[in-house]
Amino acid sequence: MTAPPGSEEARLAGLVRAHDRWRGREVFNLLASENAVSARARKYLSSDLAGRYTLPLEVNFHGETIDNSYTGTRYTDQIETLANAAAARVFHARFATTRPLSGHIAALSALAPLLPAKSRILAIAPDEGGYDGYAPGFIPALFGYTVRPLPADGPGFTVDPTRAAETIHRERPNAVVLGQSFFLFPYPLREIAEAAHAEGALVFYDASHVLGLLAGGEFQDPLREGADVVFGSTHKSFPGPQGGILFTDRDDLFQQIDPALVWRVFDNAHWNRIAALGQTLLELERCGAEYARTIVANAQGLGRSLSDLGVPLVAEAQGFTRSHQLHIDRPRLEATAHLRAGALARRLERQRLLIDLVGRIGTAEVTRLGLQPNDMPRLADLLVRGGLRSERVGREVLVWRKTFSGLRFA
Repeated sequence: MTAPPGSEEARLAGLVRAHDRWRGREVFNLLASENAVSARARKYLSSDLAGRYTLPLEVNFHGETIDNSYTGTRYTDQIETLANAAAARVFHARFATTRPLSGHIAALSALAPLLPAKSRILAIAPDEGGYDGYAPGFIPALFGYTVRPLPADGPGFTVDPTRAAETIHRERPNAVVLGQSFFLFPYPLREIAEAAHAEGALVFYDASHVLGLLAGGEFQDPLREGADVVFGSTHKSFPGPQGGILFTDRDDLFQQIDPALVWRVFDNAHWNRIAALGQTLLELERCGAEYARTIVANAQGLGRSLSDLGVPLVAEAQGFTRSHQLHIDRPRLEATAHLRAGALARRLERQRLLIDLVGRIGTAEVTRLGLQPNDMPRLADLLVRGGLRSERVGREVLVWRKTFSGLRFA
């Protein structure tokens, strides 16, 4: 059945088609917070699972003990079990859950059951590259947590191990929450964990931005380096559907987290999403190592090429990055090009090149398309001509973009 011409249904259908064409075939997406989902995972998102529900939780209902409020879930429950097992294998964890609906909810899923109200936490402040959700007034305000800054400074908002340990011993928190929105380099995690555990504090690692790198064995290995619980979103360097994930090696912690999910943090976990996430995990189990290596190589190569063309970037002396991100040095951009990062992003958007308005450039999705390090000089040239020089390169971008059909590492 087709929508009546001129109806709102027809307009909606047209908008979705236009979006799919624009974002799926006509631009290079360099947003650090996005990625492309494989065709098979997208198929699962639109499967019959999209409207189904399961509640695998033992409850007492009018004197009768039942382990699920619904019938018809024989396959739904197996899908979740398969996805959780794949997550545990990919991240070399003893326990994993794919139920969290987002990275933010994955954080709540760990913090709420493990940290009592009025706990003290350390987190990297937003003005030093941290995630706003851990700042006063957001997640801490929900539970009455006192949050103090874990210092991060220097090129790329890096964490110094000595200063971090001193801060932990001085503040004596209940938990240290690691994770950044501006995330270039690994943490000195062993030193942080040693200091935190000496004070009886837990170490949470928000891997939202670097999850795809961790899946491929790049960047760092949080559980082996001392983190107690790792969680994050599944649609940044990790090329899955929008959602969240959580994993740990500690049985004592998981036995507090898992029962606290249903009816406390959420109830419906969206099993079409879990199926798509399971597919992505299986894809990365096969080829995640090559994918992660290529993301980092592309980021470092793009950084070198942009710097050679005069684009000021953070951490040039440190090799620009060890993640999927590059950071434009915004003060230097304004001083040398008289241009703000937001205005640069708007210029590039008109030329079919997408970066974010806060100066981050990401290589995860273009790597998924098939771009290699030897393509980075050409990409840098387009970014400079379309951004700093205001040249009209959109047609050139479109012609090049159409040579990439389908996705690699899928």
